[in-house]
Amino acid sequence: MKLLAVCALIPILFLAFQDIGSEYDGMGWLTYGYVAWPIMVAPVLMLMLFFRNRALIRNPHLGANFSQTIKIVSVMYLFWNIVGAIGYSWLAGISVLSCLTILVADWQLKRQAGV
Repeated sequence: MKLLAVCALIPILFLAFQDIGSEYDGMGWLTYGYVAWPIMVAPVLMLMLFFRNRALIRNPHLGANFSQTIKIVSVMYLFWNIVGAIGYSWLAGISVLSCLTILVADWQLKRQAGV
């Protein structure tokens, strides 16, 4: 859960720092890329974490919080990566696919486990 929290919160902190820094101090080096890349990398890291912890998804008594948290964060990053794929870089499409894979695989794993 700690690694999932890091994957979820670090891009949000980058976003907040970029917004505050560019608005109040006029820091020219805080570009949109400073925020876009962590948002595009986080779903790929979460996908690796998801497949590494598949047993938590299959056993709802052990991994209920993990399953719910990773789905919520995936939906959140799905939206921002679709925006990023349209407006910033086509590489965000990889992150969109990662988010969709997490959502579909979670559903499949629960269905196979009979939950």
